[in-house]
Amino acid sequence: MENMRRLTPFLTVSPQISEADVGTLAARGFRSIINNRPDNEGEGQPASAALEAAATRHGLAYRHIPVVSGSVTEADVAAFRAAMAELRGPAFAFCRTGTRSTTLWALTEAPRLDPAVIIGTAADAGYDLNPLRPRLDTLWNSGGALQVSTGAVGVRSQPQKSFDVVVVGGGAAGCAVAASLLKRRGDLKLAIIEPKEIHYYQPGWTLVGGGVFDRAATSRPMQRCIPRGAQWIKAAVARFDPAANAAILEDGTPIGYAALVVAPGLELRWDLIEGLQETLGKNGVTSNYMFDLAPYTWELVQSLNGGTALFTQPPMPIKCAGAPQKAMYLSCSYWEKRGSLKNTKVEFNNAGGVLFGVKEYVPALMKYVERYGAKLAFNSNLKSVDGKAKTATFEVKKEDGSLELVTKSFDMIHVVPPQTAPDFIRRSPLADGAGWVDVDPETLRHKSFGNIFALGDAGSTPNAKTAAAVRKQAPIVAENLLAVLDGQSPRAIYDGYGSCPLTVERGKVVMAEFGYGGKLLPTFPWDSTRPRWSAWFAKVSVLPWLYFDVMLKGREWLAKPTILPHQPQPHEAAAACVDPSVQKPK
Repeated sequence: MENMRRLTPFLTVSPQISEADVGTLAARGFRSIINNRPDNEGEGQPASAALEAAATRHGLAYRHIPVVSGSVTEADVAAFRAAMAELRGPAFAFCRTGTRSTTLWALTEAPRLDPAVIIGTAADAGYDLNPLRPRLDTLWNSGGALQVSTGAVGVRSQPQKSFDVVVVGGGAAGCAVAASLLKRRGDLKLAIIEPKEIHYYQPGWTLVGGGVFDRAATSRPMQRCIPRGAQWIKAAVARFDPAANAAILEDGTPIGYAALVVAPGLELRWDLIEGLQETLGKNGVTSNYMFDLAPYTWELVQSLNGGTALFTQPPMPIKCAGAPQKAMYLSCSYWEKRGSLKNTKVEFNNAGGVLFGVKEYVPALMKYVERYGAKLAFNSNLKSVDGKAKTATFEVKKEDGSLELVTKSFDMIHVVPPQTAPDFIRRSPLADGAGWVDVDPETLRHKSFGNIFALGDAGSTPNAKTAAAVRKQAPIVAENLLAVLDGQSPRAIYDGYGSCPLTVERGKVVMAEFGYGGKLLPTFPWDSTRPRWSAWFAKVSVLPWLYFDVMLKGREWLAKPTILPHQPQPHEAAAACVDPSVQKPK
């Protein structure tokens, strides 16, 4: 609850809260909660029903006024006005970043408060409402009479802010590509749009769940990761208007660009597994795919002295396809060393039909599966979890293609959720039929919009979604984007490189490195299919440094892009055919 911002004595706003925060709000004297976020808008978001139940337990009133990001309508404002009139104060309102709640307050108060006062109050709380000024002026002058009956409030067709390059997303891909761009052209006017204040080193969470890393080592303040020279717009994107070269923020503000880089990551769809959200972090249900839950994985591993441990993997694509089984290997390695593995039934339920997508690495992995006595259940997709009963139900595809539901008991279950592109990407004109940003797999340039690029997990490229892939993609996008700005064709080529350090035991890693089509692409001249201590050292000691201090700084160590030779344009080719030694006749 560090980001609570008091607008008035009667209203405080903030970004997303958790169920646990409700008790804190009650203790601080709040009487009611207003939730302005639609359900299932983002990963890790608690359901409105769960928050309402928590509010009821603590004696707080609760009102759900879901506002679609980027489209604050008159009906939304009217509902917020009614809630403020009917609920006991002080009230607490929240959305993804707090911007929608602040916008609703501003439009509610506009008929009676000077717009300068509203904008100043919001600014003191950390929210820029200057783009809303025309609407606030209209309401102030009209005494509250709204001028239109439907549609978004405060949305303008033409951007007032514009940049050479706008990067959507401040994760690994967004920060890395921004650093690579600014390294090449330091005078670029570049903005990164990112609502989160913390940047996470997600590859470290498997090691947190295995008792190797401390969770605190996997996060840094976002401000430290934003490259020098980039402007950080602390907001969320709601939609895109490529015809106007604009990204629209959730408060309706258009941000203009000459070139756009889309790198928002993907969305963890906990909501697609029935009962999962209600039991995560308790009843033996955990996941290394969440910063808050990875320590619980390690707690469960240490406390399990026998019984049944289930590990799951959803349908592809997912970020770091090896992470689901890495959780199993590290857990088994600990139980083996402690002597309790023989009393533990371990099962890996994989929605796919193979252990790993690149066949050259499967033999080494199978040796560890056999060593740990783990059962492999292929074509087994987790559909629901009952935490109190400690049962999990899987949809199993049989040999004849038919499906059946199979329920299994567990003492511990490590869940990896289904994953999709974020909703604002899936609904956008940038998406392909599967919802991913539709880019050329070699140049990473959008297939329909020539000044738009994408990299990282949200792109449609068929590579492994890993930080190692981003390390190679960032310089390629930087080269190609600048070429486009200069009126040239993209010439930097991505070969699909990705790396998955498979932690098969504590102290050994199979450093899987491969590109498109499963082609092996080892960085060093060694047999990358063998488990090695040196690869473990790289995973634990070298890769975090390579991430924070090399990749995010635009230092392209072992990541120089492949540039195709320049192809002369027709007029250049014609000129090249003229022999300069041949003189025109006088």
